[in-house]
Amino acid sequence: MENRESMIKVTNIYKRFKQFEALKGVSLEVSKGEVVAIIGPSGSGKSTFLRCLNRLEIIDQGTIEIEGDTLASTDPEGRVQYANETQARLICRKMGMVFQQFNLFPHLTVLQNVVEAPMTVKGVKYAEILPVAKELLRKVGLEDKMENYPSRLSGGQKQRVAIARALAMKPDIMLFDEPTSALDPELTGEVLKAMRQLAEEHMTMIVVTHEMGFAREVANRVVFMDKGEVIEEGSPKEIFDQPSQQRTQSFLNAVAK
Repeated sequence: MENRESMIKVTNIYKRFKQFEALKGVSLEVSKGEVVAIIGPSGSGKSTFLRCLNRLEIIDQGTIEIEGDTLASTDPEGRVQYANETQARLICRKMGMVFQQFNLFPHLTVLQNVVEAPMTVKGVKYAEILPVAKELLRKVGLEDKMENYPSRLSGGQKQRVAIARALAMKPDIMLFDEPTSALDPELTGEVLKAMRQLAEEHMTMIVVTHEMGFAREVANRVVFMDKGEVIEEGSPKEIFDQPSQQRTQSFLNAVAK
């Protein structure tokens, strides 16, 4: 890549849930405009890793830097120090996140769901965010559903609203946590199409996914995780065609069936 500006730099992070070690020294760096797909079996720590990036989970050790700003670091005594609340919020605001479940407000229309966060979190005026929201809904193919409530939408439509809602905050980085896993197969394509378009526009993205086709076609880099560790990473061709680790090979054979 020509521009190697670091957007995310995670060094040696650990996360425990009581006795269970979900992440065991995970490190990853993501450059501006890069699309990184994280694959691996259920329970390998993929979603936990994403949730640590924007402080939905608090790490037990390691360092997290977002666009050069330190969100969390470990002092010489081994204690994790987070940025103060104001700073942490500003850092986390650089990232938009799309979850497995759509988390839309059921009492708000599609349009209201998209304009809500910029208005309440950033204090953007309605007149200012309205054309932005309409354009984002057009972009994800839902301009004709603006006045609908989420209950009237299919799962794929809800997930595309969730993508538009995250983009309305103008993030520099998009995090996707298995965005198609709750969808019927025929609805998955429309969500992946919206994500492909973002990749073509050089949005920096980390995508935790079970969609191997998407990882192979769209990602610049694929990371394979298992049991809380990064087992290997490389280009899609390297990971899918010539994995160096037996665990990666076994996983890919299992998902290919």
